[in-house]
Amino acid sequence: MLSTIFGGLFDTSTTSVISVGNFLACIFCALILGLVMALTYMYRTSYTKGFVVTLALLPAVVCVIIMMVNGNVGAGVAVAGAFSLVRFRSVPGTAKEICVLFLAMGAGLVVGMGYLGFGALFTVVMCAVTLLYNRLSFGEEKTGALDKTIHITVPEDLDYTNVFEDLFPEYATRWELTHVKTTNMGSMFKLTYDLTLRSREAEKPLIDQLRCRNGNLEISISKQETLPAGM
Repeated sequence: MLSTIFGGLFDTSTTSVISVGNFLACIFCALILGLVMALTYMYRTSYTKGFVVTLALLPAVVCVIIMMVNGNVGAGVAVAGAFSLVRFRSVPGTAKEICVLFLAMGAGLVVGMGYLGFGALFTVVMCAVTLLYNRLSFGEEKTGALDKTIHITVPEDLDYTNVFEDLFPEYATRWELTHVKTTNMGSMFKLTYDLTLRSREAEKPLIDQLRCRNGNLEISISKQETLPAGM
């Protein structure tokens, strides 16, 4: 009865059919590995529920696909072509999110090929290494707390080349104009500076002085993403 229900319409006498027991064993194993990866990713990381659920289910999805095309070259090529058409319509993911997605797909592939032990071993090793890197300072950004990026909006008739040069030495040890952009249909300029403040207390006085020079237009200051060259 089960062989009739779960048999393929186009199966032949030479077709190797996966038993229901093996099918369920592979799926449950993939789900457990996906849960382990999801819990590992959640450790000391900001996350969204949608991404974590996707990560937990992805190994099982890949596992089923691999089981269905296992040994069928034509079906494998068709599935590969279909996957190449998939596009994520959301904001670009971080490097860490992309990495764990590949890990989840790798675990699903291994389990789908029937190697449950290797799939579990792969998940344990990669999750352990991920947790180790999260605990260590490996790869942490070296941008200091005083390294800032400041955006200043100025009117188009203001010569922005040297207008702030006498202010920066008082509040910053280093500054550089990195980007200039027209805004508000060309009636204003938006200047971007990378600078290093002399102290945390210098931020508010600097903004106040800049407001006096730019006519109280918009000013924003944020953490500098990368260190300047040579530092």
